[in-house]
Amino acid sequence: MENNKKMSWRDLPRNVWVVTITSFLTDISSEMVMNLLPLFLANVLGVKTNIIGLIEGVAETTASLLKVFSGWLSDVLGQRKWLTVGGYGLSTIAKPFLYFATTWVWVLAIRFTDRVGKGIRTAPRDALVADSVNEHQRGLAFGFHRAGDTAGAALGLIIAMGIVWGVQGGSLVLTRSTFQTVVLVSIIPAILAVLVLAVGAKETARPISPNGKYPQLSLQGFDSRFKTFLLIVVLFTLGNSSDAFIILRAQERGLTVLEVMGMLITFNLVYTVISGPAGVLSDRIGRRRLIVGGWLTYSLIYLGLALSNTGGQVWLLFALYGIYYGTTEGAAKAMVADLVQPDQRGTAYGIYNAAIGLTAFPASLIAGVLWQGVGNWPGFGPSAPFFFGAGLSLVAVCLLIINHEK
Repeated sequence: MENNKKMSWRDLPRNVWVVTITSFLTDISSEMVMNLLPLFLANVLGVKTNIIGLIEGVAETTASLLKVFSGWLSDVLGQRKWLTVGGYGLSTIAKPFLYFATTWVWVLAIRFTDRVGKGIRTAPRDALVADSVNEHQRGLAFGFHRAGDTAGAALGLIIAMGIVWGVQGGSLVLTRSTFQTVVLVSIIPAILAVLVLAVGAKETARPISPNGKYPQLSLQGFDSRFKTFLLIVVLFTLGNSSDAFIILRAQERGLTVLEVMGMLITFNLVYTVISGPAGVLSDRIGRRRLIVGGWLTYSLIYLGLALSNTGGQVWLLFALYGIYYGTTEGAAKAMVADLVQPDQRGTAYGIYNAAIGLTAFPASLIAGVLWQGVGNWPGFGPSAPFFFGAGLSLVAVCLLIINHEK
């Protein structure tokens, strides 16, 4: 077996490169639009934070049910590529309809369809990456993929920032015409992403089950370590509400639309720089240590967001937030592959991604209610969701240290 210390991104196989380029182009498109969506809802449509939380939660959670099925189906069919292509294609078709959105229900329907596409593609895509590398390359492969994905996000934000500046200058609030222009431009990289994946990726060989049977669409048959890790991730995610609330927090603390976009670009640049080296590090020192460190960083950042007094403080904290993402996203996905059999990977990634997505609904809903309340029940203010997230992340860290076996 090749020494992992000598491996670099140049050694990664074709599929990892193709999937990374696809994610790079997709995130150029998605981040142009989706990071402005909370501001569009709040500034243009006049939607309250509890409804924004509902939109984010319903879209992510309902679509997440498909992640389990699509991952399992990719194991049964031995087909990762075309499920992935189909998922990216559906999201590309849905996105242009945001140009015509006039109500939050319309936005919810489009957001839901986009997330259905993500639900179809995510587990087969992750399994395609895992199938294409050996165990000593997993951290590197997923870290490289996350770096490419996030570099696309940064570039997308830079493009969107240029559009915002050209259309409305340094205005504090987002306008409809600006958002519509961003939506139109975002269609180009989305289409290119689907074409790159359809033409460039190659199907991997079907992983063979030791008993000759297909995996069940359930947690039965999975290692107890995977189940424990999954439970801890769910607990952590319950306090990890949509990043839309950080965007709203930044605006609430005085940042203009352009400054918010500058903040998002800074975050994605940090995320990009951290992801690759963190993936390599996870191959060397273990996934658990990186995840523990990342979750502790998350807790401190959320505590800082709760106590922040200025937009500049939120900007700095959100830049540091990239460290949390960079150290945990790729490592966690590599750990899933470590804890399951090769023939279970599609199903395992489906369950893992679905568990996170399903928990996103109560997480975002709780955050919105804590912030602004619901009905006649008042909320606790903008700091409350961040205190809640910081506390739950500490509990998750303790459980991961105590219960998880490498």
